[in-house]
Amino acid sequence: MSDFNLLYLVPLGSILALAFAAFLAFRILRLDEGTDKMKEIALAVKVGARAYLRRQYFGVSIFFAVVFFILLGLSFKNYLPIFVPFAFLTGGFFSGLAGYIGMIVATNSSARTANEARKSLNSGLKVAFSSGAVMGMVVVGLGLLDLSIWYFLLDWYYTNHSLPAGMDKIGAITSTMLCFGMGASSQALFARVGGGIFTKAADVGADLVGKVEVGIPEDDPRNPAVIADNVGDNVGDVAGMGADLYESYVGSIVATMALAVAAGLGISGITIPLVMAAVGVVASIIGTFFVRSGEKAEQGTLLWALRRGVFSSALIIAVCSYFVIRFTLGLEHIGVYWSILSGLITGILIGLSTEFFTSDRYRPTRSICFSSQTGPATVIISGLGIGMLSTAVPVVVVVAAILISFYVSGGASNFNMGLYGVGISAVGMLSTLGITLATDAYGPVADNAGGNAEMSGLGPEIRKRTDALDSLGNTTAATGKGFAIGSAALTALALIAAYKDQIDILGKEMDLSLMNPRIICGLFMGGMLPFLFSALTMGAVGRAASKVVVEVRRQFREIKGLMEGKSKPDYATCVKIVTAAAQKEMILPALVAICAPLIVGIFIGIEAGVGLLVGSLVSGFVLAVMMANSGGAWDNAKKYIEGGEYGGKGSLPHKAAVVGDTVGDPFKDTAGPSLNILIKLMSMVSIVFASFVVANTFFK
Repeated sequence: MSDFNLLYLVPLGSILALAFAAFLAFRILRLDEGTDKMKEIALAVKVGARAYLRRQYFGVSIFFAVVFFILLGLSFKNYLPIFVPFAFLTGGFFSGLAGYIGMIVATNSSARTANEARKSLNSGLKVAFSSGAVMGMVVVGLGLLDLSIWYFLLDWYYTNHSLPAGMDKIGAITSTMLCFGMGASSQALFARVGGGIFTKAADVGADLVGKVEVGIPEDDPRNPAVIADNVGDNVGDVAGMGADLYESYVGSIVATMALAVAAGLGISGITIPLVMAAVGVVASIIGTFFVRSGEKAEQGTLLWALRRGVFSSALIIAVCSYFVIRFTLGLEHIGVYWSILSGLITGILIGLSTEFFTSDRYRPTRSICFSSQTGPATVIISGLGIGMLSTAVPVVVVVAAILISFYVSGGASNFNMGLYGVGISAVGMLSTLGITLATDAYGPVADNAGGNAEMSGLGPEIRKRTDALDSLGNTTAATGKGFAIGSAALTALALIAAYKDQIDILGKEMDLSLMNPRIICGLFMGGMLPFLFSALTMGAVGRAASKVVVEVRRQFREIKGLMEGKSKPDYATCVKIVTAAAQKEMILPALVAICAPLIVGIFIGIEAGVGLLVGSLVSGFVLAVMMANSGGAWDNAKKYIEGGEYGGKGSLPHKAAVVGDTVGDPFKDTAGPSLNILIKLMSMVSIVFASFVVANTFFK
């Protein structure tokens, strides 16, 4: 089969993924939502989530319009190909669309999950996982659709029109496609930061007053912030995560395509990442049929049910990728196959490491539970320590993946070939995204199902099942974040290599010696940026949560009969507070991410720009792992105590654990996940504006 024919598998893979997503969504929507009370609660969450995203997308559309005209102006000045502004728009549009579709299905699945849990644990698991699988398949389907459109459009155009100076057709295609990732990255940043501020401000506000001050259970219908909390799970952990991983997915593919050109592999080199993604669709679909569980409400049993799906998908890709490499590049480049395997194994190992440090089945999280006996201070200290310790394994694993993928692909004799191996390793890691994202997006659906069961007054047996699904969701969400962070590190490294190649194409020589003071300045600036970015996002959560706390206290104080359950709280006001705060507070962090590489490149030099990207990659990766795992461990420690250990709900250890969980909320769901996008977006911005910065830097 020729390479040209192989490329037709990419749009076919897109159609297959979207068709399977539609099939799953239709099957979910045919199910009953349960009692009238369950439907009423689900409707309130749907209305709040849609209202938030409509407002967010309106604000983001203004940003996209401004940047579009800036890029259009640069293209008229011959800094960029004319296609780049339009590629920027499609990247943002498909990223936002993926998140929106996933959120719509998720909000329609929570009540159905709770209702199916009334039948059996396995029935509830299937609905929640199917909802997550819709998110996963929509992300990969729309990603491959976007890639297919641009590849075949640019192939036709450059076949029939003149090529840019100094480029062949494949180089011109990949150089342009590399730029549409900026749109996806920008949309992802707004979705992650805005959604993260929304969800954690509501969660923190609900917990501080509801659990700590008045002593009512989580998801109690008397809590005025409970609907905002459930809405936040969907806009942050579904729509935000979908946009985030869409951006990683397409970013790793286009960066590897660009590196294939530098390595001299031509059309064969760009075929592999695209076809690998199409193979991943088939493998992920097959993997979903392996996800099923018995009736034992144990986290280990449920976790293995999800793992069967992920591991079977990885095994299929491991087998199929060998034949893709052999028939595309030939046996002389069979080392690229080992690069793919290194990426697959890296994703699995990071997931297992994250599970060890965040699951209450293991010693690290249980040590936080033990420390809760002496108060909130020791809970916070032990959680921070575990988060810091947890960075060691992911860093070592990623370092090993980089070295292995570089050298087995031929990096010792051909440096660019080694970089291509690193890029294809990231593609290998993300090739299972269809099902990996399903296990992550499953979490918010299960969480909302538990909330629905609590608020609608379902029996203790049903709540036990939804609690088991929710507890598993905490672990899968943590492992999903670990996967996202690890893939971001490999993708960002591939993008930095692609940026260097872009500078080479422009004919600009760079001194990348560590003795170059501009490199050192860039490294310091890059190392600082993730901390500045995290400070801005966490500060935003703190300010918004304070407003929620004040409002919830007011309602408990002024609404007569609220604590007795005789009056209904005003849920809408809390939703409005966090919506307005999220829209306002997400602007400054986004501007920092977009403007930093331009300012450093222009005023300190392009070498400083490279240093900035490398510094932010190193510190951002480690900080993101630390934050995500600390937050996940605090959350599961609280859940473990609520299960009856150390005095159970309402005890002093429980209150201490709630404080730790509250501190961990913006760690794991706002600042930490947003760092994934920060390190990739800055690389994308650097690539798109490379010619402008080179022409206008103060250091010629």
